[in-house]
Amino acid sequence: MKTNEQTMEQVAFMMILHSGNARSTIREAIEVYKEESFEAFERLLTDAREQLQEAHQIHFGQVQKEASGEPTTLSLLLLHAEDHLMSTQTMLDLTSGLVEMMEHKFSQK
Repeated sequence: MKTNEQTMEQVAFMMILHSGNARSTIREAIEVYKEESFEAFERLLTDAREQLQEAHQIHFGQVQKEASGEPTTLSLLLLHAEDHLMSTQTMLDLTSGLVEMMEHKFSQK
């Protein structure tokens, strides 16, 4: 039982690590966008997507294990990791959508 909990802790911390890196990169991209460095903005968003994909892969691996019959021990840490992952995904989606909206608005002028 102890080994399973440690493994679940490691999974949660890896999800938090990658989604946290993505969140920081998104914030950096927003600051770069304000300075009108659009190429750097796109590069940073690509980096953020890659980090977020890592977090999603880790999460999906756990979902697959549970679906194949391996029980998952739920913990507040795992719930926090999932919340961190999903809020960062929302942040990425909103940032991308707002930039697309701004680009569309300015291209019509």
